[in-house]
Amino acid sequence: RWFTHFYVVSVLWNGFLLIWLFRAEFLGESLPSWIQDMHHALGRDSQSKDMGNEHFSALLVLLLLWLHSCRRLAECLWTSVFSSGVIHIVQYCFGLGYYIAVGATVLCQVPTNVRNGKELSVQICWYHIIGVMMYIWASLHQHRCLAILANLRKSRSGKVISLSHSVPFGDWFESVSCPHYFAELLIYVSMAITLGIHNVTWWCVVMYVLFNQALAAVLCHEFYQKNFSSYPKHRKAFIPLV
Repeated sequence: RWFTHFYVVSVLWNGFLLIWLFRAEFLGESLPSWIQDMHHALGRDSQSKDMGNEHFSALLVLLLLWLHSCRRLAECLWTSVFSSGVIHIVQYCFGLGYYIAVGATVLCQVPTNVRNGKELSVQICWYHIIGVMMYIWASLHQHRCLAILANLRKSRSGKVISLSHSVPFGDWFESVSCPHYFAELLIYVSMAITLGIHNVTWWCVVMYVLFNQALAAVLCHEFYQKNFSSYPKHRKAFIPLV
């Protein structure tokens, strides 16, 4: 339930960064000095040359990240039905820090003071289109899977009737136990593609998401197998066929 806090922080913080990056890209304004100081401290010289479409790519990824946080916040508030499970304080603090750091990571992929001067239509590349399409596809499936999980605890009228666990069916649940975690990974991969595929820093973020979501998925998978004797044996934990 407290994951909701992560998305509130992400919507506010990454929305703030998105506004400033938008103003820098389209209005020619400089980012606030404290953002430039943070940008420099994290390793990117603000006076370095802009390589190709870095500004637009970062702006687009920051927008996707913000939209993802908005959707997840809405799902936490109005779709998901949470049990009485708790979160460790260390994991809670780390989660808050993560959503602050990940937005700063996107911002630090481009110089803060340089605009490449191209028109927006010229800056749209093939990897932007592929990345956004993959992002939409994965996001739709993640929402469907979360809705399936929520509906297991609701009556046909939408009233919550149970907080117990049940075996989900439908959509990607036919292949894996935790398709919403798999979709999360695909969403971050789509952002890596949108950044131009070659961005090593963001691929490190993808690797973190991979291991984090895989661990959670394996624990969930083992829970299902332990508590439901008739659990489908063909289902994998996280990635289809793996």
